[in-house]
Amino acid sequence: MSIAGLRRAMGESVRRSVSGLPREFWWLWTSTLVNRLGAFVATFMVLYLTIERGYSASYAGLVASLHGLGGVVSAVGAGVMTDRLGRRPTLLIAQLSTAASVALLGFMQHPAAIAAVAFLVGMTSNASRPAVQAMMADIVKPEDRVRAFSLNYWAINLGFAISSVAAGFIAEYSYLAGFLGEAAMTLACAVVIFLKLPESRPERAPVEGKSEPAAEVGMRTVLRDGRFMSVVGLSFVVALIFQQGFVGLPVAMGTDGFSSSDFGMIIAFNGVLIVALQIPVTRFIEHRDTRRLLILSSALAGYGFGLTAFAGSLALYALAVLVWTIAEIINAPTQTSLVVRLSPVHGRGRYQGMYTMSWAVAGLVAPLMSGFLIDHYGADWLWGVCAVLGTVAAGGYWLLMRGLPKEEVDVGFDRGSAPDPDARTEPEREPGTGPVAEAAKSPAP
Repeated sequence: MSIAGLRRAMGESVRRSVSGLPREFWWLWTSTLVNRLGAFVATFMVLYLTIERGYSASYAGLVASLHGLGGVVSAVGAGVMTDRLGRRPTLLIAQLSTAASVALLGFMQHPAAIAAVAFLVGMTSNASRPAVQAMMADIVKPEDRVRAFSLNYWAINLGFAISSVAAGFIAEYSYLAGFLGEAAMTLACAVVIFLKLPESRPERAPVEGKSEPAAEVGMRTVLRDGRFMSVVGLSFVVALIFQQGFVGLPVAMGTDGFSSSDFGMIIAFNGVLIVALQIPVTRFIEHRDTRRLLILSSALAGYGFGLTAFAGSLALYALAVLVWTIAEIINAPTQTSLVVRLSPVHGRGRYQGMYTMSWAVAGLVAPLMSGFLIDHYGADWLWGVCAVLGTVAAGGYWLLMRGLPKEEVDVGFDRGSAPDPDARTEPEREPGTGPVAEAAKSPAP
């Protein structure tokens, strides 16, 4: 194929990947990209505390942990807000609070104040995720959700890649400018939401034969949903594996004599692969079997990190990164789409909040796991455990996904049109009933 023909083929693939999605999705996508373009705190928090402020590595680690703990605390609460207040109010509250807390963090001087505000930043910055995912499920048709979540994940990584480079230059000039820049970009994200995104929460309709709307889906409903909570548990296992790219991998490479710049090149390769491959891979997977994709991605993640045990050169490290990055590209949109599939329409916020919490908790546990294994047994044991965890997750998905009922068509926005409350109204099933709940209660065939 000629270069011109290859370009045409790639252009056609991109056009098909982005076509047919509603206008509201693209404004939500834009807000995600703007938000990630301003990412500074999560990337440079430790450097800011140790280099700019002169604090110890232990204190910097404590603050980073508090930042992560804030995300754990807010995940479920933000999910409840998403269902009760609505997607749009939750997004606005989260973004405005994030902008204010990030700006405040740049002016804090006392160690206790820095730690407290970092915890607040972790809470507010993570609070928007359940609302974003629930709104995306509301406005995108079921058959397009994998593609939509994939494009959103692509925006997250593209924005992060650009912001990491830009923030590095900004930090050389002024860390305070970085904090204020992130606050300004987050505020711009809130403006986009306020001006362009209508509320998407489906209207509650009476259950057939009753005059009152169905009972609200509460957290007890989520916790009693056996199949979904098992998916959350498997998500936690997979997240533990992926987190090692940022906590276990740099330690292992340092032990092998590689420099921080070598690690920077390797982890940047992960971001480049996602930006380059997310769209074409999505075209390949979007209509394929969910169970097979989750089994494949879990195994690739485990064995990809397992390959690191045999890496003695940058080329072999890059090969391992290639394998687990493909797993990441497949897993992220497929997993999020599955969460939507298992969620009652009026409980999407709570379900997405619980799913978000599984990743936040993994972010806290992964450093402890890698530190313990490397200190007591060596890095090769860590990569062996990752391979085992990937195998366990793949087997778990195989067991849980047997007999999963086909997704019923739920009513959403008309493509490219403004939201119509009547169009979103649908009969609400009682919590704990319906095909998904019944499948969760009974053993898979």
